Amino acid sequence: MSQHQISLPAKLINGGIAGIVGVTCVFPIDLAKTRLQNQRRGQMVYKSMMDCLVKTVRSEGYFGMYRGAAVNLTLVTPEKAIKLAANDFFRHQLAKDGKSLTVFKEMLAGCGAGMCQVVITTPMEMLKIQLQDAGRLAAQQQRPVKMSSTKLVVTNAMLSRSYNSGAVVAVPRAASAIQIARQLLQTQGVSGLYKGLGATLMRDVPFSVVYFPLFANLNQMGKPSPGESSPFYWAFLSGCVAGSTAAVAVNPCDVVKTRLQSLNKGSGEETYSGVVDCVTKILRKEGPTAFLKGAGCRALVIAPLFGIAQVMYFLFTIQLQGP
Repeated sequence: MSQHQISLPAKLINGGIAGIVGVTCVFPIDLAKTRLQNQRRGQMVYKSMMDCLVKTVRSEGYFGMYRGAAVNLTLVTPEKAIKLAANDFFRHQLAKDGKSLTVFKEMLAGCGAGMCQVVITTPMEMLKIQLQDAGRLAAQQQRPVKMSSTKLVVTNAMLSRSYNSGAVVAVPRAASAIQIARQLLQTQGVSGLYKGLGATLMRDVPFSVVYFPLFANLNQMGKPSPGESSPFYWAFLSGCVAGSTAAVAVNPCDVVKTRLQSLNKGSGEETYSGVVDCVTKILRKEGPTAFLKGAGCRALVIAPLFGIAQVMYFLFTIQLQGP
């Protein structure tokens, strides 16, 4: 596909649409991933992804699975747009005389894309995680464990059914994304929204380094001829395989990022001063397997997310490119 015929704004729009479609389809699994990653040994509320989703629906209703979706859908447009368009931009800059890129240059392009996207990814993840994890904290409060007070909880009560008995009990209602963002800006400034930036870079840069070269080479295998595009189903499968592979590879970094960005803590849950402190405490208290928490969920999220995103991206790009 001739990339130079398509304007950067068109690529940004395409990437944004692709992101919205993908996130809408897989957000409940992403919520389960966040809650599973934040669980500590001895305070397990959920046994598995399906157990988490079932309990979420029982206590919070169907739309409880979409807690934090609004902020994600709002910011995923620029996030995915920047990621896909930046990769295209760097690939074009690194290409010479129309020759195909080496794997090393493809990795450099992916690295550049990952570094660009964290401008949007970090605050988006920061706000989304607070909303997604609110249900886990509420469920933990219903167990025989006292919850510690947190700043970012509204005092109005929300009625929620108990997971085990079906009884109705009062639990704290999580603050909205706007409330969280406002308080962070007032108390910590812009840096408050970028807590966990280092961990986000540690996750997203390696992810892009693995994902984009792998996708490009897998997608290349499905092209009928060098001048033609691969079928949409091949782009989807390539996106799924590349996305799930990269997601599992960087899952330890995602666990660290999730822990660092979780502002509200349950009773007995430790706080972390940084990436090194977080890694050290997880290893000491939970063991190496803790870094694999939510890996299955993350693979299930990323695979269709990037498969759908790549299909939408390439379909819209082909339409804009014309015959």
